[in-house]
Amino acid sequence: MTNKRIALFPGSFDPFTNGHLNTVERACLLFDEVIIGIFTNTTKKPLFSPEEKKELTEKAVAHLDNVRVVLQSEGLTIHIAKELEANFLIRGVRNNQDYEYEKNIASMNRTMDESIDTVFLLADDKFSNISSSMIKEIAKFKGDVSSFVPKEVNEALIQKLG
Repeated sequence: MTNKRIALFPGSFDPFTNGHLNTVERACLLFDEVIIGIFTNTTKKPLFSPEEKKELTEKAVAHLDNVRVVLQSEGLTIHIAKELEANFLIRGVRNNQDYEYEKNIASMNRTMDESIDTVFLLADDKFSNISSSMIKEIAKFKGDVSSFVPKEVNEALIQKLG
């Protein structure tokens, strides 16, 4: 394992929101490298393909020099973190429900591998109500989501949903 502080920010990012972007920007100040892992969530029906999500996310974080985006279709997050030589997992927390859910996952991950810590970053208030699911629902009914997502994501949502 490297001495660099490498953090993996895993998620389905369907789509990547301004809340996600804010978490990544803040994580960049704490870690030498931040890896955004675009994972497949088998419980959700995605709007964007993994490749589309990767491209949109890369465009949204292009201004950050210590970030890279990877696709991951299967495997436990903790194992993938190890493969990527990440020694931290980043999780954004918007509310108490997020915290309880993420705390349990972090505890299980820590039990499986003590060398990887989870770091919780509390969402800024202006982003605490944003979720990818809500964004998709609003966009599906032609609502304006431009203040909730990066410009490229907004354009892709308009193109995909008409």
